[in-house]
Amino acid sequence: MNKKISLGLALSLMAIASAVTFILTSFFSLQSFNKQVTDVNEKSKKYNSLQLLDSFVRENYYGDIDESDLNNGILKGYVQGIDDKYSRYLSEDEYITEQSENEGEIVGLGLTLMEDDSGYIRIAQIMPDSPSSDAGLVEGDIIVAIDGTDVIEAGFYESVDAMRGSEGSSITMTIRREGVDTDFTFTRRAIEVVTVEGEMLSGFIGYIRINSFKKNTSEQFIETLQRLTSNGAKAIIFDLRDNEGGLVTSLEECLDPLLPEGVIATAEYKDGHTETIVYSDENELELPMVVLVNENTASSAELFAAALRDFRQSMIIGTVTYGKGVMQTTTEFDNGGAVVLTVAEIKTTKSASYNGIGIVPDELVEAADDGTDPQYDAAVELVNSMLIEAAG
Repeated sequence: MNKKISLGLALSLMAIASAVTFILTSFFSLQSFNKQVTDVNEKSKKYNSLQLLDSFVRENYYGDIDESDLNNGILKGYVQGIDDKYSRYLSEDEYITEQSENEGEIVGLGLTLMEDDSGYIRIAQIMPDSPSSDAGLVEGDIIVAIDGTDVIEAGFYESVDAMRGSEGSSITMTIRREGVDTDFTFTRRAIEVVTVEGEMLSGFIGYIRINSFKKNTSEQFIETLQRLTSNGAKAIIFDLRDNEGGLVTSLEECLDPLLPEGVIATAEYKDGHTETIVYSDENELELPMVVLVNENTASSAELFAAALRDFRQSMIIGTVTYGKGVMQTTTEFDNGGAVVLTVAEIKTTKSASYNGIGIVPDELVEAADDGTDPQYDAAVELVNSMLIEAAG
């Protein structure tokens, strides 16, 4: 049955509805405004405090202020203030260095250094195909002077910093070997970093060690994997001990030939939305696999191990991993610097997040300090048993 209402009543209802809408809109607008005011007030307090500190320092500091260093310090301090151990601000020089490292190359002499008991610099490692190896330097050589400046007088860290430079620039170092000092002049150049190494073990076992995930890692990984499988590898041991992670894009390219088709890992952002970060095509390597990890296995390396266990049922051997299950992005600023900021949590599409927890191996094996490698031995033993089971 239809009911009719008077024009006056209709107008009254419309007025009431308009009033309610106005009140609700005003209420939420006021909340938003109050929040904005609070944000403005908080920001004002920060800027006022910084301005007061800046004025005080400039009026009372005895030394000279480098404005560029000061600006970088302020930006670094801000990012440190959010109390996230993975986020950081990079100066222009630091950002250039990080970009080079992510590419899988370094500019320099190809040396790993440590402080000697004498106070000078001892050469701990020498990269192959580097200016240092070409010049005939050997591990254990002592660097006593850089461009004529004594290392002890300059200080260890200051001397190491003085060894850095742009591609094509030269440096002269005084090297002490068996008590004899000799001057060497080097030209700094770009050196490709080898992040993947592989070899065939007895019993048709392929062994691949991945030190980090750089831009060139996937190319080295695929070449190594193809070489080992072509040579008859019937099982693979992946060694990710002390691998602190790296580029997710490189990780994806390494996992792709190993895993079945589908979404392997996702990232969940602050607003709750998720994005696919690792996807695999239909090509899959169906071989027994074992992954070696330790407490220094982190980030993308942990994701590698988790993905192989989730999608290939591979076994993990070693100790509980580091537990870095968050992802950072790098954003460049107009001043040439950049901020590395944690933006999402990552995990495979099958298992829970390992962030702050780490990945627990299927077989817990502690490292030894007697020169043996029980973790490696356990991996070889497990793979051999897998191959015997598959053959039987």
